[in-house]
Amino acid sequence: MQWLPAKTRLFRHYFPLYPLAVEGVNLKAYDLIVTSCFGYAKGVRRRRKDSVHVCYCHNPMRWVWRTADYIARERMGWLKRTLLLTLLKPLKMWEMRAARQPNLFIANSKVVAQRLKDAFGVEAEVISPPVETARFHISEGPKDYYLVLSRLVPYKRIDLAVQACTKLNLPLYVIGDGPDRPRLEAMAGPSVKFLLRQSDEAVNEYMSGCKALLFPGEEDFGITPLEANATGRPVVAFHGGGATETIVDGFNGVFFDQPTIASICSAIERLESMHWEPEAIRAHAEKYDIAVFQRRILAALRKASPKLDSLPCPIPAVIVEGTGK
Repeated sequence: MQWLPAKTRLFRHYFPLYPLAVEGVNLKAYDLIVTSCFGYAKGVRRRRKDSVHVCYCHNPMRWVWRTADYIARERMGWLKRTLLLTLLKPLKMWEMRAARQPNLFIANSKVVAQRLKDAFGVEAEVISPPVETARFHISEGPKDYYLVLSRLVPYKRIDLAVQACTKLNLPLYVIGDGPDRPRLEAMAGPSVKFLLRQSDEAVNEYMSGCKALLFPGEEDFGITPLEANATGRPVVAFHGGGATETIVDGFNGVFFDQPTIASICSAIERLESMHWEPEAIRAHAEKYDIAVFQRRILAALRKASPKLDSLPCPIPAVIVEGTGK
């Protein structure tokens, strides 16, 4: 597929070909195959019968199982929508067959584990994604601004954060870029600043200095709130998705229950009235540290493939979706 024309611009339009590409990957040389998958990678087939395939799954295909949400957030016209719906029918059938390929599913959250059970009837072990807590530090004291760190796309609901801080006249820094930026800039008041993409070092400094991270969308897991926690800062998060598994209301953040400006404003005002313990918040984030993830994922792999311990160089074939590797 790397020879297809305009692949960097049209890669999303080539999605009907992805199943053929994934099924064509030859993995017969490997005892253990690990796929990191939010769509297609679980469908690898060219492997030995005695090999073990472990799929670390971040979600069933959103555009297949939550099509209405996907279409709404992408703002598709009727022609594009009709074509997509026609192509998704065979893709859904393919994914249900592909879900029979892995010997073991690992989900990145309880929410995703339940979706895998509902979609494919599979039971998945839950192992949270890794957080590089060593990257972050606790600052001397928070400054007076709130922070959003995200790709700027409609389903992230950054509009709620922008409108809430505009209404409350609170300083908000938005780090990130994406197709929704013009719309967000148009609705933002003077207290909202768009900083576009920043270096890792700058992100760390902005995060450790913020009053709180605003996380207004629903994510399958959501690593960014835990990264903010690693700097000792609390989070204002929508009460849904993976955030419900990592945020303890009143301890390392506060929830808002409705995706409305009034609801997030109320949560921000509640956060400002509370006292926070940065060291305790960071200790919570360290429970999700990359070292913890490594121990848990290796234990799962050894359980799935006892041969792993006897291999002279126990390195599996790893298919990471979205990287081309």
